[in-house]
Amino acid sequence: MVRWLGTLVTALLIIAGAQAQSKDRLPLIDAHSQIDTEINRSDIVGLMDKAGIAHVILAARGKVKPWHIAELARQHPTRITASVRTKGGVYFRNSAKYYRLLDVQLGMPEFKAMAELIVWHAQKGTKAREVILPIDSAQVQAAFKAAKDRLWPFIVHIEYKAAGTDGPIFLKSFGELAAANLNMSFVLIHMAQLEADQIERLIKAHPNVYFMTSHANPVVTRKSSQPWTELFDGKYLKPVWTKLMVTHAERFVLAIDNVWQQHWYDNYADQANFWRQALSKLPREAAHAIAHKNAERLWKLSPVN
Repeated sequence: MVRWLGTLVTALLIIAGAQAQSKDRLPLIDAHSQIDTEINRSDIVGLMDKAGIAHVILAARGKVKPWHIAELARQHPTRITASVRTKGGVYFRNSAKYYRLLDVQLGMPEFKAMAELIVWHAQKGTKAREVILPIDSAQVQAAFKAAKDRLWPFIVHIEYKAAGTDGPIFLKSFGELAAANLNMSFVLIHMAQLEADQIERLIKAHPNVYFMTSHANPVVTRKSSQPWTELFDGKYLKPVWTKLMVTHAERFVLAIDNVWQQHWYDNYADQANFWRQALSKLPREAAHAIAHKNAERLWKLSPVN
């Protein structure tokens, strides 16, 4: 009897400890990720659970169709928000099919966000081509108008370092668009490959500009030859980034931006856990702002905790 009671008490303590850990675990929202046909759609929520991702804003790529993303959002309304896809050959070529694709997605009630607009993208191997499209190009402006009409955040993809002399030109155009539309939120995905001093200047110049943390941690950067922004020294944020992200916590949005199969199946949990550990070292308010509250505010998502 005593042995049985001891076993029961031990089991209850383990359960209580697990519940406390789960309750205290920093919730994360992945504000930008993508799937293609190499990712089994039925695996998405399970992979999110494994990574501890409470919600994802999700776009299609490759041959995934708008209704596939819409179906996921309908099936999991508290976990998945459908995001309007722009990227692809029809976008790069400014094909009439691009505008039809926009209209199809914008006509579906499940779509409540606009995915990244690529304006400067370096070629990466054989799968990801070079794209250079001015912000005032017709296809970018069509997506911008759609986002503006709905007051959705407008996410812009600029690879500042890879762009060389184009970098300052494209960043200037981005800043001008943000300054001319103060009622909108503008987001630079992948931190735009900028350094802390450059981002601090943008923060001071533009009250409506935000920065996504995707592709800016060692899980990604140690395997890449691209000049991504490196926020970390080992497992923790560098002091210059810690200071900036605490001082301006409301300007940074956690995003993983899964693109390929390995990102979902091999790296998602690693990246999420890496960020959770790093953010846990920040003051509580800053950690929660970056981890999920900024995404909730900008995309009008239900609170995850």
